[in-house]
Amino acid sequence: MTTSFLLLILGLVFLIKGADWLVFGASALARRFRIPDLVIGLTIVSFGTSAPELVVNSFAAFQNHPDIVLGNIIGSNNFNLFLILGISGLILPLSVQSTTVWKEIPFSLLAALVLLILANDQWTGHAIDVISRTDGIILLLFFALFWLYLFRQVKKERLSSPAEPETSSMSNWKMAAYILGGLVILIIGGKVIVNSAVNIARHYQISEQIISLTIVAAGTSLPELATSVVAAIRKNNDIAVGNVIGSNIFNIFFILAISSLIRPIHFDVSFNRDILLLIGGTLFLFIAMFTGKVRKLDRWEAALLLIAFGVYFYFIT
Repeated sequence: MTTSFLLLILGLVFLIKGADWLVFGASALARRFRIPDLVIGLTIVSFGTSAPELVVNSFAAFQNHPDIVLGNIIGSNNFNLFLILGISGLILPLSVQSTTVWKEIPFSLLAALVLLILANDQWTGHAIDVISRTDGIILLLFFALFWLYLFRQVKKERLSSPAEPETSSMSNWKMAAYILGGLVILIIGGKVIVNSAVNIARHYQISEQIISLTIVAAGTSLPELATSVVAAIRKNNDIAVGNVIGSNIFNIFFILAISSLIRPIHFDVSFNRDILLLIGGTLFLFIAMFTGKVRKLDRWEAALLLIAFGVYFYFIT
């Protein structure tokens, strides 16, 4: 067990350093090519920091561990929304762009609602609840719509923004090295943390569902946590927020879709509690954009997210 605890610490160090490199390189890339930071956060950063979920879920699907597949995705999304945005919002009140309020946050809410409907087959008269390969294709179609929206957003921003002078002296190769190096270190760190945490949990005979909703989800969410916290410290709100929202969309519409295509996922209805929490939290985030300062997650609202997460975590453990 001593080795596992040491590996946990080493993995955390990797995550923090990888997040720093990733945010630094992604911000430079956004400045160089006049791509909005929000789009960088929703794509390169959010998809990169979701790589641990993709790795864990692919292995879990192949080995037929549906509770780990579902618990990792749903648990990670709740960690992202409540814990990561909560901590980031306490560090710095997060200003949110209008497109995030009216498009990205609702799309994230849609992802949770689609998952709830597709997973509960017995609501429509089926014998068992399963996320089938057909459901996986439906999820991928939603993911394609999201990518189409992002493509149009980049095109619109470039056409509407006047040409700006070069603001970054960093070479393209150096930016790529920071981004790719950061992603690699994040993935390694996340994998080391998950393996060590699962070994520790199994040593103490914790159930697979609880492992997936807590330790596995927390481990695979650490890249998002490190990245968003670093972005908040650097006062890069768009990457801090875009990383979380983009990861939640990516987790359901892409990673869960790929997992179900590998092997249909049997759904335990007890996960409905966790999905409903995700839906409620996303609705709260949307409403928070109109309370206090408009289009800003204030510190007191971030604190409410953390309190809600603490209560939830207490009851599931």
